[in-house]
Amino acid sequence: MITSRRLFLSGVTALAASMVTRGAQAQDVISDILRASAGDWVDTFDARATEGGKVISNVPIFSPQTISYTEMAIGQYRNLVAQGGWPMVPATKKLQLGVVDPDVAVLRRRLMVSGDLPQGAGISNAFDSYVDAALKRFQLRHGLPGDGITGKYTYAAMNISPLVRLGQLETNLVRLRAMGGFLGDRYVVVNIPAQQVEAVENGRVVLRHAAVVGKVDRQTPILNSKINEIIVNPYWNAPVSIVRKDIIPLMRKNPNYLKESKIRLLAPDGSEVDPMTIDWSTDEAAKYRFRQDPGAMNAMASVKINFPSPDGVYMHDTPQQSLFGKLMRFDSSGCVRVQNVRDLVTWILRDTPGWDRQHFEATIKTGETVPVQVTNPVPVYFTYISAWSTGPGVVQFRDDIYGRDGVDELQITSAL
Repeated sequence: MITSRRLFLSGVTALAASMVTRGAQAQDVISDILRASAGDWVDTFDARATEGGKVISNVPIFSPQTISYTEMAIGQYRNLVAQGGWPMVPATKKLQLGVVDPDVAVLRRRLMVSGDLPQGAGISNAFDSYVDAALKRFQLRHGLPGDGITGKYTYAAMNISPLVRLGQLETNLVRLRAMGGFLGDRYVVVNIPAQQVEAVENGRVVLRHAAVVGKVDRQTPILNSKINEIIVNPYWNAPVSIVRKDIIPLMRKNPNYLKESKIRLLAPDGSEVDPMTIDWSTDEAAKYRFRQDPGAMNAMASVKINFPSPDGVYMHDTPQQSLFGKLMRFDSSGCVRVQNVRDLVTWILRDTPGWDRQHFEATIKTGETVPVQVTNPVPVYFTYISAWSTGPGVVQFRDDIYGRDGVDELQITSAL
């Protein structure tokens, strides 16, 4: 491992030195891009679609590599700022493959400056296969669907200035460095702005899952803990916040809501209470416990991933699988819903005797609640990283959904 890191660091050093050597040429290149007009370039459609590396990487967000690449990205963005940055793209039309429009020429310049489009693609008004591939790459780097169409979120992300992006990278580098120590041979990271879960083993991402995280008014907290228990077919106990904000208003509209949702009302002594005896026009119900039976309607569906948390949050399955298809998945009350969660649970339980995938699936089918103690508790980290880099030319940005980066412009979802 030491040798590998030395080789990596020496490679990064060499690459950084090369960038410095080419620094004098960089300004001329960007100036040429910004000054170029239609006809100044020759289209060669068989060339590479993008300048930089692959957007998807198995490099963990918490790693020496990510820190080094992010430091390099900061140097590049400082250079971009000094050179005047990239042009603003008019956000008035839907541009996509086959369109011929003067705004495409501006889009080409913008994508060239950020390294998504090779200079050999040329400057013209045609939205060709080069631009299509480059725009998809840009979208993936910004956590957007790679559809190659300029929608409102794509335009919003594209027209944030290099100076603001530089500040975002610098802010997040501090967060990355704070987690630069040894995190474990196996661990799980929930990156809130990315709405993503990483399972990391021996310095590489082995599983990556889409996640649903907390709403702006019910934020998922930052935490460091250890996954120590898996509950198969769990009961769901509604937090007081959900009882007050959601369940009581729903009961006022539909008195049969608890019965239809298979939620039981329990007194402090554990006895069941008839919902019809409660005055739902008040907050009287908040003193009771709301427990949902296991099953298809359960808010946690098949499984719950437990760990000590001062905020009482956890990770779990969900019956609302359609949520994972949404662009902005900030829909929970603080807990984290995980897509394909059974893959993650199987990985967590790998060292727990008798709990292979087959037995896990069979237990789900029984419908019985079964708690499983994890033999080797797995570290879990909830973090807030909205800008980072996983390779040369691969700079990732996400919506600053909770406004922790300090610039309103970065809260794209709130602004649109």
